[in-house]
Amino acid sequence: MAQVKLLVVYYSSTGTNHQMAQAATTAAEQAGATVRLRKVRELAPDSAIDSNPAWRAHLNATQDIREATPDDMDWADAFIVGTPTRFGNIAAQMKQFLDTLGGLWSKGKLADRPVAGFTSALNPHGGQETTLLTLYNVFCHLGCIIVPPGYTDAKVFAAGGNPYGVSATADPKDPELPDEVLDAVGHMATRVVQVAGWIMKGQNR
Repeated sequence: MAQVKLLVVYYSSTGTNHQMAQAATTAAEQAGATVRLRKVRELAPDSAIDSNPAWRAHLNATQDIREATPDDMDWADAFIVGTPTRFGNIAAQMKQFLDTLGGLWSKGKLADRPVAGFTSALNPHGGQETTLLTLYNVFCHLGCIIVPPGYTDAKVFAAGGNPYGVSATADPKDPELPDEVLDAVGHMATRVVQVAGWIMKGQNR
């Protein structure tokens, strides 16, 4: 059977979602997938970025990560998508990237591909679940197969018990995410790779 090709695509301003994207990449590679790690383009003006030293530092530190394109989506057999919560919704930077997928959508080229999401907010009830559900609205239109973590492993409970995807509470005073969150991201990534493999086997791809 062909090796699963997974795209991990994310937006991160100060590094929380970047950490989760890296955890997903590592776990997926360990599960046997070929992984592309991509970030979406930054849209905020320099004045906004420079108002938060952590934002500027993270942007400068991740210059080596390539920006996502629709071709990356077309290449992948499955997707893991990460975005911070913005008023209970996905970040504008991620929305702008998703809005470039109309050409692939019109040809049905992204249908039947598994997807799962992760997010973060500054507090536990900052709209994390609604952000994931809003993100999945897009992938329903694309015809993708949503593969949430559900309650398929104790790691989900240890990270807070979000069945829709993995969510983290960002702490500006302690930017390193706890192992429980990163482990839950790893479980979700492994699950997406497994389901993608099942689908590819069934399609004889």
